[in-house]
Amino acid sequence: MNKVLMLLPLALLATVPHAQQSKSRVAMVNVQTLIKAMPGNASYLALMTKVDKDLKSRQASLQTLAAKAATTRSTADQQALTKAQQAYTAQRADYDKQIQTAFKPLGTRLNTVVAQVARANGISVVMDDTVAAQTGLVVYADPTANLTNAVLKALK
Repeated sequence: MNKVLMLLPLALLATVPHAQQSKSRVAMVNVQTLIKAMPGNASYLALMTKVDKDLKSRQASLQTLAAKAATTRSTADQQALTKAQQAYTAQRADYDKQIQTAFKPLGTRLNTVVAQVARANGISVVMDDTVAAQTGLVVYADPTANLTNAVLKALK
């Protein structure tokens, strides 16, 4: 009887029809290329240029202050460095908010168009190829799996 009880679950599993798995298709897009080509992107791109320039300048100042503080080891230099680091962090947080606000309408439009193009091409997952490459998430992607050009056409 114990053998029958042990085999019963296996028999039940064998009789249950297995759900057919649909094939998932994955595609890539280059989000930076798409953002640069989108209509209405001027204020976002101008903000990004301004932020990049300002933060690079602030980083250079921080490096100079850090080198000076390390050399002199004076309390005044250490305090100046700390204040500059705090100002940099606060400015970066402010810029992050501005960037998010400027990107929101572009991102919404881009996500909508990418989803439409993906559905039309039978794609179930779309990834940013830059992020995938930087994180090592994707080792290889067939160039035919890139939807960037199709999305560019749909955006215009």
